[in-house]
Amino acid sequence: MDDNGFDDEEMNVLLPPPEIFQRNGSCLVALCLLAGLLLGSAVAVPTLAAAPNEARVFTAKENTALEGAKYIYIASTRKDGSLGKPAEIWFRKHDGAVYVGTSPESWRARRIGWGRPQAKIWIGSREGPSFEARGTIVREPDQVTPFCDAIAKKYPDSWPKYEKRFREGLKDGQRVMIRYAPLSTTP
Repeated sequence: MDDNGFDDEEMNVLLPPPEIFQRNGSCLVALCLLAGLLLGSAVAVPTLAAAPNEARVFTAKENTALEGAKYIYIASTRKDGSLGKPAEIWFRKHDGAVYVGTSPESWRARRIGWGRPQAKIWIGSREGPSFEARGTIVREPDQVTPFCDAIAKKYPDSWPKYEKRFREGLKDGQRVMIRYAPLSTTP
């Protein structure tokens, strides 16, 4: 029991789960909480959609498509829950996820920073097989060289033009690496 007379179970009913703050605008959450306080009761906070939560492994179809694909197309989640325009990008498939390098000012990186890590990824083309994923910024410096070496091997014709920008940028913050892990789409 706290100073206001609520026990822990009652507080869990009054406060939304932490995921709500990541998926919805803070103004909507604040309004719902304020309404609950004014009305003296718990108020359900609406969510935009059930977010996938469980990490999973790539399916056989996804693995085959990723092995043969030159590009993936990533659409990150906007504030209103809709997807942005899919962007073509180089990638590395590694340890059950896909890794990309991008500007920290890109929408995909900014949205992860704003607590909206969900994305949809198409393999090979915007009409190819797709999966939902959760993006995280990779901050381990020891991941830079293996990522760049894999990209160099996968894109030998274009890599020399971008190598310096990637290798130095991932070290000095001009670029960030993002890991996208596939998610289960069932709640």
